Amino acid sequence: MYIAIAMKFSIDTALEVLERSPVVLDALLSNLSDEWIYSNEGDNTWSPFDVIGHLIHGEKADWVERLNIIYRDGKNKTFEPFDRFAQFEDCKGKSMSQLLNEFKTLRQQNITYLKTLNLTDKDFNLKAAHPSLGEVSLMQLLATWVTHDLGHIAQISRVMAKQYKDEVGPWREYISVLNR
Repeated sequence: MYIAIAMKFSIDTALEVLERSPVVLDALLSNLSDEWIYSNEGDNTWSPFDVIGHLIHGEKADWVERLNIIYRDGKNKTFEPFDRFAQFEDCKGKSMSQLLNEFKTLRQQNITYLKTLNLTDKDFNLKAAHPSLGEVSLMQLLATWVTHDLGHIAQISRVMAKQYKDEVGPWREYISVLNR
């Protein structure tokens, strides 16, 4: 039996997750009732709908835009701040089906673009300046893209599970996601 404490970054393993995220989210969220889609954990928390909107905004304004800043030649390699709440305005009037389709399309375009760059180990060490974190590398950006997806998939699952937190009765103590 092999137990990994932590994986080393590789573009191939990163792509395994990045390519599957739209499929996973579509399978989890398509054709669900509004109670699942728009419920959250309380004030100042996000519903699954909000999270998908946030992921879309990231596809448009974060990952590839920042990748290009790191990858390009030039002296000014500084990221613009990312609006983590843009989805609240951007998604008004849209359905979950529209958001899932938009996310899938944008992610496919971004993955296709990423693959065309044929990045090398040397490229992964290129750096730029993050507005609050300081110097970051391309490898760190790409690893963050993967973990960002996984974190939001976990968040959506947690938010959905908590909709039944009172309904599970005494089993609540055994359902760890309900106690976070």
